[in-house]
Amino acid sequence: MRNPHGDFIWYELLTTDMEGAARFYAEVFGWDAAPDAPGSHYWMFALGDAEPGGLMELPSEARACGAEPVWLGYVGVDDVDATLAQAVERGAKVLMPPRDIEGFGRFALLEDPQGVSFYLGHGAMDERSRAFEPKRTGHCHWNELATRDPDAALAFFGELFGWRAGESIPLGALGRYQLLMRGEEGLGAVMAVPPGGRPAWTFYFGVEDIDAAARAVTENGGSILQAPTQVPGGVYSAVARDPQGAVFGLVGPRASR
Repeated sequence: MRNPHGDFIWYELLTTDMEGAARFYAEVFGWDAAPDAPGSHYWMFALGDAEPGGLMELPSEARACGAEPVWLGYVGVDDVDATLAQAVERGAKVLMPPRDIEGFGRFALLEDPQGVSFYLGHGAMDERSRAFEPKRTGHCHWNELATRDPDAALAFFGELFGWRAGESIPLGALGRYQLLMRGEEGLGAVMAVPPGGRPAWTFYFGVEDIDAAARAVTENGGSILQAPTQVPGGVYSAVARDPQGAVFGLVGPRASR
């Protein structure tokens, strides 16, 4: 894996209806979806010659424990086992211990000290992952963490991945919107959980026209949780829920006006 330690390298949708989810995201982002190998239960989203993420059925044991459809992110690390041990020392919980998947790599599923799930991963492929590509439409552009304790989350992820705080944007009663940096690259932000919300990562995928994408969400059975709002850089962001209940973000220009 050529990505540096601390890069987001993959995004994965856990859903209760793989075929329905595949149809929905094809309409919203133009993604194709197909098994990663004949007979496989893991499907890959594809956009041209790139793969922005994957999807799989939400395990029955997870559903029995109350888990709901969700998007999860993989953070690439040099050593999954060593980073997992560091995370546990700092209060993380192991949801799935390290395992190897041929052709994919080694990964583990954790829950951070505030209860938000994320993967550690070390890819088996030599090429660089392009799942997080802020300049490519249809790929993830922004990784946003809503947490009960932003300062503790910054410290936790900073120690594990080398992320650091960038610019801070005031949010009034909600505190601040703290940009996350890896080196000189902005990869996302940390903020307090809004009233009525839950701690979670939200991944924003790039679109060519924010209004057209928002319409595609509602026309195909999803819902808009936050209407398109202008953000720095002259683009707009929105938050949506797919028909199975997984929350995700959209970001792009307002091209239709």
